[in-house]
Amino acid sequence: MSNQSLHDLIRKINLFLDNGLTEAEENDLLQEIQANPAYLQVLSQEKSFREFIKTRIHRRKPSPALIQSIKDKIKTVPESPREFV
Repeated sequence: MSNQSLHDLIRKINLFLDNGLTEAEENDLLQEIQANPAYLQVLSQEKSFREFIKTRIHRRKPSPALIQSIKDKIKTVPESPREFV
C-alpha cells in the first residue's frame, strides 16, 4: 500500500469514526475493509488509539482565573468603527 493510499484510508477511517461520512461512503468503506484484512487492522488500531486517549489520558482542568479571563474577553463589546468625514 502506497503512502498516499494509506493516508487516504486513515482519513476515511477517521471520518467514519467521527460519523463524518455519508451512508454511501460508509458502505463503500465497510466493503473495502471486508475485502482487505489489512484495512481491518488499520481500523482496529485507530479505534484502539481513540479508546486509549479516552481512558488513559487525563486532561488538566483550566484554572478558574483562565476561565474568567476568557469569559471577560467574550463579554467585551468591541468599539464601533469610527466614521471618517
